[in-house]
Amino acid sequence: MISIPAIGTLAANTMREAIRSKVLYTLLFFAVLLIGTGVLLSTLTYVEGERILQSVGLAAIRLFGAAIAIFIGIGLIHREVERRTIYTILSKPISRGEFLLGKYLGLVATIWLQVLVMGLAFAAVSLLAGAPLGIGHAQALGLAAIELAVVVAFSTLFSSFTTPMLAALFTTGLYALGHLSRDLRDLGSHSDVETVRLVASGLHRVLPDLESFNLTTQALHALPVPGSEVVFAGLYGVGYSAILLVLAVLIFERRDFK
Repeated sequence: MISIPAIGTLAANTMREAIRSKVLYTLLFFAVLLIGTGVLLSTLTYVEGERILQSVGLAAIRLFGAAIAIFIGIGLIHREVERRTIYTILSKPISRGEFLLGKYLGLVATIWLQVLVMGLAFAAVSLLAGAPLGIGHAQALGLAAIELAVVVAFSTLFSSFTTPMLAALFTTGLYALGHLSRDLRDLGSHSDVETVRLVASGLHRVLPDLESFNLTTQALHALPVPGSEVVFAGLYGVGYSAILLVLAVLIFERRDFK
């Protein structure tokens, strides 16, 4: 039976540990700097300057958020094993699944806090530049946060059985493929070879469709987004993350730390 208090304690400790990371503040600093730099870039053109400003800002939030999720997430388990504190933790009435889930939730909470900070910086820069803000921007930021939860789930999965370097490479590769999966499907659908079409369709179903969380275009052009579409994308992210965490727990349960 899952112990909610144990998971909560592990999540809180993970969040405190992640907040102390210098990498987190370095990436956060550059993210906020790039959001602010959007003002300068928008002045280089007389056409759609406000959209350029906000496009740069939203891109910075998603890119640096993913970088934080990867570079902080890959050390989730490795640090505990390297410092041998995992033996002390697992000697207590805490299962490996609870340990992994606590680590995951703690990092997700940290990432979402960074998204909030970057979102506030984005809103401040937009208001100072006179760029409009609406519900579309809130939806874009919300789904970006869900996307980062999926990225953290990938980091958790790979950290459960491999080294930090390989975990970073695998997570970065799947992050890139996740944004190209729709393009791969569309390219495959135009092929005259049935096998290519089937493989492209299969890859799209297996790989994460991270573009489903990208509402940047809709937010910039004030295009209406049905609430059902946002809800579906959110449920998709939660479901995909859950599957990755189940795989991570199954692998982690069989890992030998000796």
